[in-house]
Amino acid sequence: MNLVVQVKLLPTPEQAAALSATLSATLSACNTAANAVSAVAFTQGVFARQKPQKLVYADLKARGLSAQPALHVIRKVADAYTTLHASIEAGLLGGEHSRRRRKAESKPIAVRVDAAQPFDDRCLSWQMDARTISIWTVTGRLRDIAFTGEPGQVKFLATHRKGETDLVHRDGMFFLVATCEVEQAPQFAPTDWIGVNCRPRKTRGPVGRSSSGPPVKAGGAARFQREPQDQ
Repeated sequence: MNLVVQVKLLPTPEQAAALSATLSATLSACNTAANAVSAVAFTQGVFARQKPQKLVYADLKARGLSAQPALHVIRKVADAYTTLHASIEAGLLGGEHSRRRRKAESKPIAVRVDAAQPFDDRCLSWQMDARTISIWTVTGRLRDIAFTGEPGQVKFLATHRKGETDLVHRDGMFFLVATCEVEQAPQFAPTDWIGVNCRPRKTRGPVGRSSSGPPVKAGGAARFQREPQDQ
């Protein structure tokens, strides 16, 4: 089972201005590239992860994205189209001729310039003991950026983090939302049961049954049953 833990980046005063400008530029570059990928996928009608890659990978590299961020941009767009198509198939956007569905199908998916961007361990590394991270940006790698979070969650992050981390820009601050993997708790399978008829006055049958033992008849219990009162 996957859970997420959010931590906040805490740059020093010397790092703050450069960090904000650099990470904002990185998100902008990735999401501008994502919109270009979305346009190509929509025009060509190719939405699976592998197919757009052949068409746009060289362009993403030319935009200054290294290999892994370029692949993450393509996957982000492909996943967005997968979600859209699943919503349409499930009827969540209305019928075939609904205005909402026609609007969604008539144009490429658009990504906000400051939308979150996923990073894997090759682009974002954690130094848990020092409570710092280093992260790839379009201008080079930034190192020794401090982070903070609720102590229990940071401890959980150190032992269970696995998979991608999203860089999020919100209210002028930067956050990392990391994926953590925990073991699924075993499902409880009941072996016995008890069933109760809550309206014994409305039935001639027993008021209760269980997986073991005879049925329990209403008997004197009916006199304790109150009819619902109109409010």
